[in-house]
Amino acid sequence: MSFPRHDELKESGVEWLGKVPAHWAIERFKRSTRSCRNGIWGGEATGDITDIKCVRVADFDRDRLVVADSVPTVRSVTASEQKDRILSRGNLLLEKSGGGENQPVGFVVLFDSDEPAVCSNFVAKIELADRMSPSYWRYCHAAAYAIRLNCRSIKQTSGIQNLDQSQYLDEIAPFPPFDEQHAIASFLDRETSKIDTLVSEQRRLVELLKEKRQAVISHAVTKGLDPTVPMKPSGIEWLGDVPEHWEITRMKWVAKMESGHTPDKKIEAYWTNCKIPWVSLNDTKFLKDNDYISETAYFVNELGIINSSARLLPARSVVFSRDATIGRCAITTKEMAVSQHFIAWICGDSIVPEFLLFRLRSMTQELDRLSTGATLKTIGMPDVKTLVTPVPPRAEQSAIVKQLVKRTSQLDILIAEAERAISLLQERRTALISAAVTGKIDVRDFASAGVQP
Repeated sequence: MSFPRHDELKESGVEWLGKVPAHWAIERFKRSTRSCRNGIWGGEATGDITDIKCVRVADFDRDRLVVADSVPTVRSVTASEQKDRILSRGNLLLEKSGGGENQPVGFVVLFDSDEPAVCSNFVAKIELADRMSPSYWRYCHAAAYAIRLNCRSIKQTSGIQNLDQSQYLDEIAPFPPFDEQHAIASFLDRETSKIDTLVSEQRRLVELLKEKRQAVISHAVTKGLDPTVPMKPSGIEWLGDVPEHWEITRMKWVAKMESGHTPDKKIEAYWTNCKIPWVSLNDTKFLKDNDYISETAYFVNELGIINSSARLLPARSVVFSRDATIGRCAITTKEMAVSQHFIAWICGDSIVPEFLLFRLRSMTQELDRLSTGATLKTIGMPDVKTLVTPVPPRAEQSAIVKQLVKRTSQLDILIAEAERAISLLQERRTALISAAVTGKIDVRDFASAGVQP
């Protein structure tokens, strides 16, 4: 629905605000604050009275603009270090270090808990001045972040973004009267909650569709397309029964396994005039949603390949990540090389690359079982060599692939539609917050009445 406008407006003189209600003040963010104090990391938890929960940037709920309900990190912080750092309900937390290109440092959330806690050294605690609504100011900072107002206060050092807090808090912001701040916050609390519920529903739909997609793939490559065909035990617990006429064998017997390598980066000659696509961990995000790979983030040259354990792989090799995000795979469309974090399968006459691709994508649980490492997951080459696959006749493999391409494409369309709906809802949420906190709409009469977003 549309919302009424304020009757009288004035020029703010600030680009991101434009015209604002005539009765609003225009001041610097810092006037809304009483203090801005850096957090502390402390020491390892000791199990005594110095142990206290420590809010990290990872605990920021960026959808709801609050600290997550559960803060898992506990640190040891002495009483003197805790002084003036204990968080109180209504404090704002400002991300001052970290960030990245797509998510720059400078996000702000509300601390909305009575549980004792401090914030980490990558976060600053903002205590608001009197007659400042915490909820309004989290929304105001969110509107500023949405248009990247924080970016001009970012200093880049050693690959880490650091926010110049003083410079950021010197930015200009809109100051409605206190009662109107409260009205705006109440309106946005209610309306964003409605939008968040719709987003959650769409995200759940995406999860269900992805589960369905995975189930369709798994069933087709382990049971086939004909439900009437006689079955036999595979002899492998996690694989179960398979069609009687299918062969069960290790992948290495139907596809030649090749490991990759990284040419010495200290030798410049190996990394100049590079034209050979080289699949690395930088390509795993692309592999998540694509069956074929034609271009890569990085390239190598022939000299680098000759002087390393890497080799030039033929087109239609199946590349497979065995480190970090395990199991990302795709089929190459041209000659390529891979890093040591990948395995390439060169399919023999008895297996179709697309069938092997779908087979690998159906093995999530088995790959998880074989992986090791707490922080950086990996699958060792000896374990990779034990991977087993059913092998239907080649013509049947092609029929399975054709059917899977059709079914997964249909599901992908539904997933894309749901993800588009999420994007539109989030855009609506951002626009509503911006309109309310900059005075483009007058929501005072809607503060206590339900309205449709």
